[in-house]
Amino acid sequence: MKSEIKKRIARRLKIIEGQIRGLQKMVDKGEYCISIITQSLAIKQALSGVEDLILENHLSTHAVDQIKSGEKGKAIKEIMAVYKVSKKK
Repeated sequence: MKSEIKKRIARRLKIIEGQIRGLQKMVDKGEYCISIITQSLAIKQALSGVEDLILENHLSTHAVDQIKSGEKGKAIKEIMAVYKVSKKK
């Protein structure tokens, strides 16, 4: 994994970790349901951002290497598998 992307992912995951702890506190305190859902949606969006970074890394490293080494089919298959799973969200 590219070191710059790895740093960005690690930073975002630490933020998400804090958001999840905050969400747990909201549930424990019995806060308003809509507030909890709003926070949960923010966490989902943040995780989606992490996924985007990982995909960016994959495309710019592994997929490129696979295509250059003649494994174009493998690269396409992996990317399509991720795409299909993401559509099911």
